[in-house]
Amino acid sequence: MKENTLLVVGSVALDTVQTPFGKRKKALGGSATYFSYAASIFAPVSIVAVVGKDFPSAHLEALGKRKIDLSGLERAHGKTFHWEGRYDYDMNTAHTLKTELNVFAHFKPRLTGAQKEIPFVFLANIDPDIQMAVLEEMKKPRLVAADTMNYWIENKRKELKKMLRCIDILLVNDAEARALGEEINLLKASRRILSMGPRILVVKQGEYGVTMFSSNSNRRIEIFSSPALRLETVVDPTGAGDSFAGGFMACLARKREWDLRTLRSAVCLGTVVASFTVEGFSVEALSRAGKGAIAQRMNVLRKMSRWEEIKW
Repeated sequence: MKENTLLVVGSVALDTVQTPFGKRKKALGGSATYFSYAASIFAPVSIVAVVGKDFPSAHLEALGKRKIDLSGLERAHGKTFHWEGRYDYDMNTAHTLKTELNVFAHFKPRLTGAQKEIPFVFLANIDPDIQMAVLEEMKKPRLVAADTMNYWIENKRKELKKMLRCIDILLVNDAEARALGEEINLLKASRRILSMGPRILVVKQGEYGVTMFSSNSNRRIEIFSSPALRLETVVDPTGAGDSFAGGFMACLARKREWDLRTLRSAVCLGTVVASFTVEGFSVEALSRAGKGAIAQRMNVLRKMSRWEEIKW
């Protein structure tokens, strides 16, 4: 595999989603799916996940057309992981109506020999014990990022903290950051999380953008924030966070050094890629996003957040 290949371990699912703008039944979803669709615009991606016998072959073909490696995608007896949710006009809050783990309940990642050699790893939101099992199989990854959620923070904190000592980057939303850091103040929470192991903390804040915290050699916290793009069309926010992660990690995989300038560019690229995801259900809008359209939005984001020094 190429030296800038990304490995993602997570879910490939069927989602039923309803928003004020429509509904989709059992559409293609899952953390590994959104990550792969986003990252594959810029870099090769290999998936480790499981689906059931009911998983449509059309979805496999769609993933394959994006040159996403599916050698680690297992098809097991049973039904595919199914999530059903609803969004009201507050699109920052998802109301879960049903979660059917199905074959995902017994998911044990099986990495091929080639996948163990992949240099860039993203551990999507899964059990921290499974995340650790994957890391123990990897040879010498150059960069490892992970996601988590409140369920693991509340019920598997010990296992989660063990995993955090083994990664470089943690991506969570602001509520998860506060829960993990056990602080209401986000800066104080970030300081505690960075002391647990990761060098970089990326906090996803929905329509309010993204804030990245990193610790420098003097143990001071560097902060960078990117606003979210203002869109006229927002249909479904499902998968935006994983799409962000895909764009963010793909940017880093194309670089040899990860200084603050590169990390900031990665945050902005992830922000722009995620902006396409929310414009349609499932991966409908994201699948149409090309490098040209992404470059145009990068310029828009740059103009939105640029300001000149004021001389007093």
